[in-house]
Amino acid sequence: MSLAPAYGAESPIVELLEPEPEDLLPLAERRLVGNYRQAPFVLDRGKGSEVWDTEGRRYLDFCAGVAVCSLGHAHPRLVAAIAEQAARLMHVSNYFYNAENARLADELCKKSGMDRAFFCNSGAEANEAMLKLARRYFFTKGEPDRYRVIAFDNAFHGRTMGAVALTGTPKYREGFGPPLAGVTHVPYGDLDAVKAAMGPDVAAIFVEPVQGEGGVLPPPEGFLRGLRSLCDEHGALLCLDEVQTGIGRTGAFLGSTQEGVEGDAIALAKGLGGGFPIGALLIKERLNGALTPGTHGSTFGGNALASRAARTVLAVLDEEKLVEGAVTKGKRLAEGLAALAKEHPTLCAGQRGRGLLQGLTLAQGVDTRTVLGRARAHGLLLTVAGASTLRYTPPLVVREAEIDEALTITGRVLAEMKP
Repeated sequence: MSLAPAYGAESPIVELLEPEPEDLLPLAERRLVGNYRQAPFVLDRGKGSEVWDTEGRRYLDFCAGVAVCSLGHAHPRLVAAIAEQAARLMHVSNYFYNAENARLADELCKKSGMDRAFFCNSGAEANEAMLKLARRYFFTKGEPDRYRVIAFDNAFHGRTMGAVALTGTPKYREGFGPPLAGVTHVPYGDLDAVKAAMGPDVAAIFVEPVQGEGGVLPPPEGFLRGLRSLCDEHGALLCLDEVQTGIGRTGAFLGSTQEGVEGDAIALAKGLGGGFPIGALLIKERLNGALTPGTHGSTFGGNALASRAARTVLAVLDEEKLVEGAVTKGKRLAEGLAALAKEHPTLCAGQRGRGLLQGLTLAQGVDTRTVLGRARAHGLLLTVAGASTLRYTPPLVVREAEIDEALTITGRVLAEMKP
């Protein structure tokens, strides 16, 4: 006797009713934990590179969920895939394989040149898993004292306790008790400092191909290759945090390949799900025996719904040539920001970045939050990276006309700021 499921892939999608009008801003301010500095409006819907608030005002979204919404908002392929998969199978736990996750692992490994994948829900979790893997790998090799990790000043690797210990900005660690031991921070881009910090107890070097949160800081020429050589020389692992630089953001599927570098382990998240939460740790085959059953896991990681979303993102990246587009559109954005910096030398210190991860650094004494607020008032959403950099991370589907609009608004704001 077979029992038909109560719901299946052919189930109709119930149309959500529009809620009654309500004043959501006071509700959010009253009920949400105040750990964010949020703008004083409530976003309600989006399409492509545009979003609208509950008052109907339109904004050009050059934040994109902090480099998360790779396909923009409401991309029809992603919307349809999520709806279809939700009606088929969402979550079964990691006690069982699911088809979408197996396919995603294969596709990611082929695109990255890696061999195995572990799935979680965020970049912090991917970095946490990478840290545990690095230490556990040497433990299983009979080297339990080899657990020290070299990380970098100004780095950002996430908000969990392990990821915070790796993060090279003290303010993220303050007030949370003693940090995780065994992490040495050195200046980003200083290969001599890394050489001096190396030793037989070093398990890994953790590095971002471009420091995103730290201020959109690309490394000096040859720095990542130098780290690769040092890891090879000392038998340590090169662990690449590609959470912000991966999935085509810098104009290559992985930012590290633009430097000709291959990691032993890679953390991915942000743009991978196009807005649906998913993180991934990719590793080389020789590391596979380190995380045995019971040593690490994730309840929601790699579920069928998240995996289907990520597979759709990967497919659209190829079909719409969005990685190649990040090169040409990123060049347009970079050149426009550089021109604005030159036009307003008393307000801007310069432009830097790669692909569609760009920053406009403001001059000393210019209040970054004021500039950010004025940009919002003109309908442009940006974020701040580091102490004084406006970060531009539009969706990879952004149109050239929208880049020009963002540059026009930025120029208008700078003109208003002139003394």
